[in-house]
Amino acid sequence: MGFIILSMPYLFVFLGNPGPLYRQTRHNCGWMVCDRLTQALPQLDNWQSKFHGLFAKRQDAVLLKPQTFMNESGISVQEACRFFNIKAGDVVVVHDDIELPFGEVRLQSGGGLGGHNGLRSVKQHLGTDAFRRLRIGVGRPPAVIQVSDYVLGRFSPTEESSLDRVMDEAAGKLKDMMGL
Repeated sequence: MGFIILSMPYLFVFLGNPGPLYRQTRHNCGWMVCDRLTQALPQLDNWQSKFHGLFAKRQDAVLLKPQTFMNESGISVQEACRFFNIKAGDVVVVHDDIELPFGEVRLQSGGGLGGHNGLRSVKQHLGTDAFRRLRIGVGRPPAVIQVSDYVLGRFSPTEESSLDRVMDEAAGKLKDMMGL
């Protein structure tokens, strides 16, 4: 999909789970992309606690890291959208996706939830699935591993060796959307 123009203001939501136990897990890809983006944009150091999350503003963009667990992320998104008067169509949710091969990064508008509890919560609280997604492929688990154990697990050594490239690509797509 090509470059997507968003109206202003817009909200970038980075999904993850709080706490050191989840820091480097597949389910925290959203937070990893946020960290990579803020390294590339040092002016994003004004993080504040609000909306059951951490947020920072840059011109007409709001970045949000919900501090709820994944399945309650929509609470944070709904509060931020209401406060900043942001429509669902101007929300971009950055998340892990088992339906994409590891390392694939895909931007899409709308679409199914793919069983992702964070997306389900965002849809429930916004009342629509018309938000955009930046999907970070983590691949499907082997048949002997439950999906929840897989996404809450750490990357393999082979995957870890490619993570920098994947995070750079995802952060680059977001910078393009911000016009940077």
